[in-house]
Amino acid sequence: MYQIIKSEERYHFDGGWLSTHWHFSFDHYYDPDNIQFGPLRVFNDDYIQPHSGFPMHPHREMEIVTYVIEGELTHEDNLGNKGTIRAGEVQRMTAGRGIVHSESNQSDQIVHLLQIWVVPAESKLAPSWEQKQFTKEQRKGVLLPIVSGEQKGEALHIHQDATFYVSSLESGDRVSHTLKPGRRAYLFVIDGSIDAGGHSLSSGDQARITEETEIEIVASEASELILIDLP
Repeated sequence: MYQIIKSEERYHFDGGWLSTHWHFSFDHYYDPDNIQFGPLRVFNDDYIQPHSGFPMHPHREMEIVTYVIEGELTHEDNLGNKGTIRAGEVQRMTAGRGIVHSESNQSDQIVHLLQIWVVPAESKLAPSWEQKQFTKEQRKGVLLPIVSGEQKGEALHIHQDATFYVSSLESGDRVSHTLKPGRRAYLFVIDGSIDAGGHSLSSGDQARITEETEIEIVASEASELILIDLP
C-alpha cells in the first residue's frame, strides 16, 4: 500500500532565516494523526539562509541523520566535534544520554538539507558523532546505503534496524528494493520525477509504503531520491 503525500500537502514554516517543510509533527506543528512512521520520527526539508542557523541546543534519545543536498553546514557539539558537511555528505549523531550541538550556515549561499530523526532501539547510549562523503557517482543508477543499523558497504551506523538509501537516476533508469515481511519504507523525491509502484511522484513528494514486498522505481527524468527501509 502506498500513501502518497504531495509536496504542497506538507506543513511549511518560514522563519526568515529558515524555510522548512516538516513531514511529521514537530515543534509548534502538531497533528495527532501524523506523529511518526514506525521509528521514523522527524523528516525536515530545510533551507537555511547564509550566515545563520541553529544555536547550541540539546537532544536526547534520538538517532539524528543530516544529509546535505546543496551548500554546506557546520556542526559543533559539546563533545568537541566540529565539521563542515557538504553536498552529498551525511552526518550521523547519536544523542543518547544527551548531547548539545549547533548547526550553522557560515557560507554565502543557501544550504539545503534533510534532517531525519529515528527513535533508537536502545536507550541511554553514549552520545557520538560521525560524517562521511558519498559522491554522485557512487549513487548513480543504484540505491546506495549511506546509514544503516547493519553492516552495509560504507554506510554510517545507527542504533536502529533501519537503512537509508540515496539514488541519482537518469531518465529511464530503474531501481528496485525488496521489503522483508512486516517492513515498511519511506520514499522521498529530492528532485525530479519518478514512478514508484504505479504512482507518479515529483520533487517534494513522499510515499509511505506498507504491505509491499517489492518497490519498483523508474525515473521519468533526471532525479534524486532517498528511500528508508524501516521496521
